[in-house]
Amino acid sequence: MTRRRRKKQGTVVSSLIVLIAILWGVFTKAGSDPNGSQFLRDFTGNNDEHVTNTISDASKAKTNYGGLSPTDYQKLANLNFKSGSRAYTEVNHDKSTLVKGAWKINRVIYSNLDSLNRTSRSNTAFLEKRNVANDSLRVRQYVEPTGWHYNHRNGTPIYNRGHLIAYSVSAGIDQSGNYDPRNQSGDQNNPKNLFTQSAYSNQKIQTIFEAKVRRALRQNKRVIYQATAVFRGNELMARGVNLQAVSTDGSLNFNVYLYNVQPGYVFNYNNGRAKVDRQMQVNE
Repeated sequence: MTRRRRKKQGTVVSSLIVLIAILWGVFTKAGSDPNGSQFLRDFTGNNDEHVTNTISDASKAKTNYGGLSPTDYQKLANLNFKSGSRAYTEVNHDKSTLVKGAWKINRVIYSNLDSLNRTSRSNTAFLEKRNVANDSLRVRQYVEPTGWHYNHRNGTPIYNRGHLIAYSVSAGIDQSGNYDPRNQSGDQNNPKNLFTQSAYSNQKIQTIFEAKVRRALRQNKRVIYQATAVFRGNELMARGVNLQAVSTDGSLNFNVYLYNVQPGYVFNYNNGRAKVDRQMQVNE
């Protein structure tokens, strides 16, 4: 009996040593390896990308109206989309970093193109009801933003000329960003307001948030709306776009990042070229 008890105790001790060694390997890998957090998620079964692939607490840009800061721009640029994930993620708990009290005059601040001719800086609009545009006045788009390519594959649209400040809320705004009541056709073919966007991101996702802005404007609210195409390094196609808005009464308030992705295709963001990938799935 004594020998059996000693043998059983020895087995328990050995098992504990093995378990401790495994746990030590997991946590030291998670702490020292750049991919350790992914290793830990794989080990524990926690693969919720939405928990880690976002910016929980954002800072304001150093402008009188706030908005996306350079630090948070870089954080967004470094996010990677994982097939099967949602097409967008909330930023700053879905709360805008714009300053609602900064609305003074109906206008749009269009940023200049960068040295690579990209719209990599924020465009910020101070909007009111009269900016809701008549869609029948739209004209053919001809500007080719960086990363632009032929628009269809087997009849499927892949690329759109994505407006940062939506055409639908730009009535009366000229290309200098000033309001002119004679310009009811709104902002069209403005190189400072266009970027190469996937058809899915533009037509399926961005329209959700543009509709929220239009709804608030039709309710006679004043809205500050900012859109920023987010590029990684010197890539010519944006990785995504940050959209945020706040009304002066605070009833409208959102802050999201849309991934520039297309179901069934993967992009080379260096040049914008698309390649068929049947495994690429995007969820709304």
